[in-house]
Amino acid sequence: MSKNHGVYEAAKLSFTGVGDKDVYNISAPFEDEGELVIAGRVESRDSEHSEVYFFVERNGEWVPREGAPVLTLQDPFYTRIGQELIVGGVETFPHPKKEHALMWRTCLYRGKDMAHLKPFFMGPDGMKDLRLIELHDGTIGVFTRPQWKGRRGGRGKIGFLQVSSLDELTNKAIVEAPLLDQQFFDSAWGGANEAHRLKGGRIGVLGHIACYDKQERRYYPMVFTLDPKTGEHTDIELIAVRANFIPGPSKRPDLQDVVFSGGLLRHEDGTATLYAGIGDAEAQRITIEDPFIRYDKLYL
Repeated sequence: MSKNHGVYEAAKLSFTGVGDKDVYNISAPFEDEGELVIAGRVESRDSEHSEVYFFVERNGEWVPREGAPVLTLQDPFYTRIGQELIVGGVETFPHPKKEHALMWRTCLYRGKDMAHLKPFFMGPDGMKDLRLIELHDGTIGVFTRPQWKGRRGGRGKIGFLQVSSLDELTNKAIVEAPLLDQQFFDSAWGGANEAHRLKGGRIGVLGHIACYDKQERRYYPMVFTLDPKTGEHTDIELIAVRANFIPGPSKRPDLQDVVFSGGLLRHEDGTATLYAGIGDAEAQRITIEDPFIRYDKLYL
């Protein structure tokens, strides 16, 4: 793993209209009905019960979009498949076996635009970081993250499968998806956060890798590429660390070094903007060298 992507600029994002709650683990901005929108996790500092709001920028601040849905989810993400907007996040619910504990699953919504989003798929219990991407041939790539301690996935590893349409997405296929080889040590874990189509048919994956260090959780933004035809993938590369961002608060002391990848906007000048949640308490962005540009250049 390497950290060779220069950082040119860092900025905090200002969110209003949600009282004293924090907004973090945001998506990158995406267009809906001609307007840029950011999805963000909204949560009280002393709680894990969150909602996803959709924000638009007004006079340098991001405010809840009037009439937009509010979803009872964590860690939102989006993609587009065909003519549809796909939005997802993590739903929590009481653990079926452990008292005073939570279980989680990824929930997906679809619609021609945000106003028409409807739930259509619920992933396996215990699985976060389920991500979809429409591939060059029209099929759908699915990134999974099984997380069963002592069993397949351990603390959390990335799997991948392809389906021909959204209607073929099943929990059985997701649970049985092959895992990508040798990405994480057993003491570390990670997941995909966003997928990008690259030239030549490869997929560029923005994700996170995490570990414990002296009772602290450390999350790092990372990238790799995958050939969906062969399953061949590049090694994980770190693209930023907490020190690249502006100092700020964290939800708890052990979360100070958490950077949760939200989304990556690639620019024509060879840079990219990384949107991230910081310390489970705030949202920031940094401008870096585009980590995928060298793969696109192979096909110029």
